[in-house]
Amino acid sequence: MSRIFTASVASVYPHYVTKLERKGRTKDELHQVIEWLTGVDEAELSRHLEAGTTFEDFFAAADLNPGVSLITGSVCGVKVQEVEDPLMRRIRYLDKLVDELAKGRPMEKVLRS
Repeated sequence: MSRIFTASVASVYPHYVTKLERKGRTKDELHQVIEWLTGVDEAELSRHLEAGTTFEDFFAAADLNPGVSLITGSVCGVKVQEVEDPLMRRIRYLDKLVDELAKGRPMEKVLRS
């Protein structure tokens, strides 16, 4: 089992925010991406962050968007669509969406709309 599974979402969340803000994107855009991917709105995300919810529990409670199959490409040299472990794939989907935002991709394309 990967260490990231038991890491809290709150421990990684500030890194997502910092990465995006350095590239001129906003925390609201991050929340939009998280909600699209998981169905978790901003209020519920705040509760998860305050509670120290692990990635494992966070994604277990999430209602994944049916459009996740459209997320392709690599994160850290690994193609997200080829990741075998379902939880790791979900984490990589989030990483991929954050990377796309940071690279300046339009929100409509990030959200596969």
